[in-house]
Amino acid sequence: MHAKDSSPPDGGYGWVVVVSAFMVMGLTAAVLKTFGLFFVEIQQHFDELASTTSWITSVTIAIFHLGAPVASSLCVRYSHRAVVITGGFLAFSGMALGFFGLNMVWMYATTGFLQGLGISFSWTPAISIVSHYFSKKRALANAIASAGECAFAFTFGPFFQWLIGQYGWKGALLIIGGIQLNICVCGILMRPLASSCLLEDRQSRVGTPLDNGASRTGEDKSPITHKTFNWMLVRRPEFVLYAIFGILAAMSFFVPPLFLVPLSYSLGIDESWTASLLSILAMVDFTGRLLCGWYANLNITKTVHLLTMTITLISTSLMLLPLANNYLSLAIFTGFYGFFFGMTVAVHITVLADVVGMPDFDSALGLFMLIRSTGGFVGPPLAGLIVDMAGDYRAGFYMAGATLVLSAGFLVILDQFQQRKERGSQTNTKLEKSMLPYPSLHPLKLQNSRYREHDAVV
Repeated sequence: MHAKDSSPPDGGYGWVVVVSAFMVMGLTAAVLKTFGLFFVEIQQHFDELASTTSWITSVTIAIFHLGAPVASSLCVRYSHRAVVITGGFLAFSGMALGFFGLNMVWMYATTGFLQGLGISFSWTPAISIVSHYFSKKRALANAIASAGECAFAFTFGPFFQWLIGQYGWKGALLIIGGIQLNICVCGILMRPLASSCLLEDRQSRVGTPLDNGASRTGEDKSPITHKTFNWMLVRRPEFVLYAIFGILAAMSFFVPPLFLVPLSYSLGIDESWTASLLSILAMVDFTGRLLCGWYANLNITKTVHLLTMTITLISTSLMLLPLANNYLSLAIFTGFYGFFFGMTVAVHITVLADVVGMPDFDSALGLFMLIRSTGGFVGPPLAGLIVDMAGDYRAGFYMAGATLVLSAGFLVILDQFQQRKERGSQTNTKLEKSMLPYPSLHPLKLQNSRYREHDAVV
């Protein structure tokens, strides 16, 4: 299908795309977040160890991250719409086939592999196309889209529990799979934009053109003609710095939800009150995403500076959280952590787009997800080892906070690198402008004069 627009509309039909992405976030990431409700049911049904059963979720998370570059590559080759629709069918197939529940290997292959691939093929292009549809309001649009994860997670918990109680875990899987077919509907609404919409981004990076586009190089033209997955992003220092930040941040982000409940139990907090901590976490996360998106849209603060600030605030809240000694103080620190985490999630994709530019954003998102996954795999086991050595769940939060401080350092280095690059670009632009009144000093004229001299000698 041919694209309908040639430039980012920054509104209009773009808001339909945002709502569709909001739904996709809820039907993918929120389902993955609340899948733990099936853990005990599946474990008891197959009479397996907890470690054996946990591999279902581990496979899902692994395939979700490993499939991101594949999803991004398919988006570049075909369209975001086609990949999202494919992801919806894969997610449905994983849940529907899991309904048969033949054995644990079957569960790994269905609710693990197929579901993870479906989430990857849905989540990645959904968050990507939002950035293509928006430029000035990109941060706000990304924040609204990502908030779908919090909104759905808040309601899916009790809803999934009700489904399991009414239809058993197998029937609940089948029903959830049917609900996930709505991802295909959302994908149909994601109308593709023309690749020429990247012209604006290219011009902003090239600067003022010289005579008849004389300053254009092969590199400058590549955003318009680029139709393949760009693996060479790993050679760009700014992307490498941001990827290292992603690894360190992922090492920390998976730790607090893992140890929050055990920490509350160790403080003697009742189980019913402990469950409310997760609800508080979801609500403040939702609020943080929307407020940060709104603030970033005002363009008062540079996005990388805003991200550095939110990471610093998260690390501070994680360092203070272990000081809690009762439910009230734990709820307050949990609220601070959830709010700043939501702010971070709202803006970190926007920063990635600013770092690499929209021409390479699809490729960068897939590579970033793949590289970041290493932090998600290493973080929880490392925190668990530290907790075992210290004999206290508080140690896990200290580890997460310290790792985030280190990740903020790489954001500072990235910002300094970008500033030096911008200053160098401005200096070159001024030099080129200063040559314009003197035709004999124009770079192309100088080059042509050399050719004429050479021809005269020959």
